Amino acid sequence: MSSLQISQGTFRLSDTKTLSIENLTLRSGESWAFVGSNGSGKSALARALSGELTLLSGGRESAFTRTTRLSFEQLQKLVSDEWQRNNTDLLSPGEDDTGRTAAEIIQEDVKDAARCQALASRFGISYLLERRFKYLSTGETRKTLLCQALMSNPDLLILDEPFDGLDVASRQALAELLATLHHDGITLVLVLNRFDEIPDFVQFAGVLADCTLLETGTKKALLEQALVAQLAHSEKLTGIALPEPDAPSARLSLPEDEPRIVLNHGCVSYNDKPIIDDLSWTVNAGEHWQIVGPNGAGKSTLLSLVTGDHPQGYSNDLTLFGRRRGSGETIWDIKKHIGYVSSSLHLDYRVSTNVRNVILSGFFDSIGIYQAVSDKQHKLAQGWLEILGIDNRTADTPFHSLSWGQQRLALIVRALVKHPTLLILDEPLQGLDPLNRQLVRRFIDVLIGEGKTQLLFVSHHAEDAPDCITHRLEFVSQTEGYVYAVGPL
Repeated sequence: MSSLQISQGTFRLSDTKTLSIENLTLRSGESWAFVGSNGSGKSALARALSGELTLLSGGRESAFTRTTRLSFEQLQKLVSDEWQRNNTDLLSPGEDDTGRTAAEIIQEDVKDAARCQALASRFGISYLLERRFKYLSTGETRKTLLCQALMSNPDLLILDEPFDGLDVASRQALAELLATLHHDGITLVLVLNRFDEIPDFVQFAGVLADCTLLETGTKKALLEQALVAQLAHSEKLTGIALPEPDAPSARLSLPEDEPRIVLNHGCVSYNDKPIIDDLSWTVNAGEHWQIVGPNGAGKSTLLSLVTGDHPQGYSNDLTLFGRRRGSGETIWDIKKHIGYVSSSLHLDYRVSTNVRNVILSGFFDSIGIYQAVSDKQHKLAQGWLEILGIDNRTADTPFHSLSWGQQRLALIVRALVKHPTLLILDEPLQGLDPLNRQLVRRFIDVLIGEGKTQLLFVSHHAEDAPDCITHRLEFVSQTEGYVYAVGPL
């Protein structure tokens, strides 16, 4: 029986980037689906399985003798090349179109007219064989390329994003064709963006994040894991309505077009040593900011100005939520606009309580519950739990029994229940493994994208930014101190 085995494999992607596959075995006749978000390493995995990547360490052994990889990128290049043929001197005088037919594309590597006709008939595209390939629809080109891949009778067929760009009917038709190939005994590997794209016939699955294959197993067992189930659940959350606050959000008291934060030539010093030196920064309504910089750059000091906790806020030209600091506002006039999550808050949340109560505590800005909770607040918390994909049984389990990433998500929701003007996430991915990082990133985008709350996302790394980020403030190290790069992405 043929198989492909990778053990403790590290594959080269670039001078600074690698793909890690700890342990993976594909056996003849099996069908696999590997799922991951953009940038997770899915296409790299496809190339590693097909033997196209350099193995830096570990082992890769394959008994498959006819491996074929087909990717959406290859298809796009082929279509582009066909159109470019008209712009070259390949054209004979008076010839208008040199584009190849679907039959010629199918037989590009293996010339066998009878097999070409048989595959086209099986896939229902016989009528397309004499048409120019470049004029075919997306679904038709996908079937044509699949026929081309099957001409060599592969024993391992790797399909990178086979459903990308297809409508619902075309995806269903392609999935049915792939099912017939599986039943014929071809070993199939599908590399996919979404869990809901995994066809029913697929037996095994894996999850990638941060260029690491993190989890593998039977499809059923994998999709029942809490983290993976939450990731799959998050795919269905487009266009959701977030639960309302239990009282009108403080954001509603602000003019729509008024800046949320204005700092002019800001300076903060300790013992005459400048921590923040001449920083001018404005956060307008609707903007989502990432604040990036190394340890000691002054990110936490800046946050303490924004939250109203730093005493030197009064000596700066600083306006928070329409009120100039020192104009008679209280600290609570500021904090009512803010939801805050940090690694230190996470560590401080040591009270013995369940997940539901952690979310409920957001209505009171407390760590734990120390007062009566209304029926409305219970109902709203239930709505947030459903958005997170947390069932009642899990909601009533101890908070500290969840994965670190699930705990972090609950704290983010705790900060969001009052629909604050500004959600500050200070290193929210710190301490999380790649799968938990992917989970938290995905939900940040969903929760911020569906509401009116603005985001301040603080991190050491620019690549940690969620998709919703529109602007960046970067602390750039100089010989002495820092300068500030401020602006839109």
